[in-house]
Amino acid sequence: MLEHIDTVIVGGGQGGLATSYHLTQQGIPHVVLEKKDRPAPTWEDERWDSFTLVTPNWSFRLPGAEYRGDRPDDFMSRDEIVARFRDYVEQYRLPLRYDTEVVSIERADEAQSLRVRTRDAGFLARNVVVATGLFQFPRLHPAASRLPSDIVQLHSSQYRNPSALPPGNVLVVGSSQSGCQIANELMSSGRQVYLSVGASCRLPRRYRGHDCTEWLERLGLWDKTADTLPSPNARFAPSPQLAGRHDGEDLDLHRFAAEGMRLLGHLENIVGDHIHLRDDLAENLEKADRLEATFLAAVDQFVQAKGLDAPAEHRPIRDEGYEVEPVRTLSLLREGISSVIWATGYGFDFGMVRFPVFDSDGYPQQRRGVTNVPGLYFVGLPWLHKQKSGLIAGVGEDAEYVASSISERAIRSRESVAIDSVA
Repeated sequence: MLEHIDTVIVGGGQGGLATSYHLTQQGIPHVVLEKKDRPAPTWEDERWDSFTLVTPNWSFRLPGAEYRGDRPDDFMSRDEIVARFRDYVEQYRLPLRYDTEVVSIERADEAQSLRVRTRDAGFLARNVVVATGLFQFPRLHPAASRLPSDIVQLHSSQYRNPSALPPGNVLVVGSSQSGCQIANELMSSGRQVYLSVGASCRLPRRYRGHDCTEWLERLGLWDKTADTLPSPNARFAPSPQLAGRHDGEDLDLHRFAAEGMRLLGHLENIVGDHIHLRDDLAENLEKADRLEATFLAAVDQFVQAKGLDAPAEHRPIRDEGYEVEPVRTLSLLREGISSVIWATGYGFDFGMVRFPVFDSDGYPQQRRGVTNVPGLYFVGLPWLHKQKSGLIAGVGEDAEYVASSISERAIRSRESVAIDSVA
């Protein structure tokens, strides 16, 4: 038997909760279906022990729960993030149903309705908001299955702390945010770390007296819209090398090299206990250096144009990474590597949505979360509308727009019924 309700939100993470908040404020009956047993479970289940946000506390802008504390420039820990989401649900009495996994969203026989099927039951709704995010499952390198069985391997989402790994050296594959943060922590704990470097960009933690997040916002980069991207594929670019650090220290591959980390090129293949690597380390380092220099130049131009009180800062140019001898083949056994951490990102699959609303990459075709299927919406994805759409700092704007669209649709429906009854 199907339960009838106005709106179903699929996913109880930041996108689903923000949408639920706005629907609650507008008095629209709805339910949030979360497959785990608590809200926003990814923040607890898939983050390491020392994890913090890479954006300052002041940018925590979950609607109705914006940060108002006395540590605006600090970086929120994993446990505090988890507690804030839990309190958010309780404070606003958001209608979550846990342990409820959605398996399909399809057209119903009833006019203007969508059918949402779960493992155990189902719903008939006028509206469905898909808020499952883009980071749905760990993605491993294609060669991961060929790693020797005596090597411990785990995805970055499974890593917790250095002591949880067996004794020995560690290979980290992937050099965006997670890979660099984990590699840095392992090196600081005394481990010999090998880092397979990809083509990620780098941002400074602070520049000219301000956090880089503030510059991103003031420069309008966070508010860049999806139609400004050079190609649709650009929305999947890896996150920058950045960490939430109270000491302001940057994540810099050149510093890593100077402190003893072994930098490697992109991992291509695994044969026996040997990994085969591309000769592209210098190319990847140059890209990170160039993109950081471009960002700093943009800040300098902005400061000058606006006449801001932001003292000039001279940042020394580091080049230690370029001194690393290229390695094309490396023996895990000979190098004493006992663990491999795959910081290779996540995959996504919207196969539950039985409508042709996706592009060739599987990304939803929509405008600010509104698809061409009446009543079907998406929220909480990177570049859904703006660069910040997938961040806690920006998800509330899209959630509000989607909630308003749902409200307006209800008003149009009531007006149509009233006209028909008069006629």
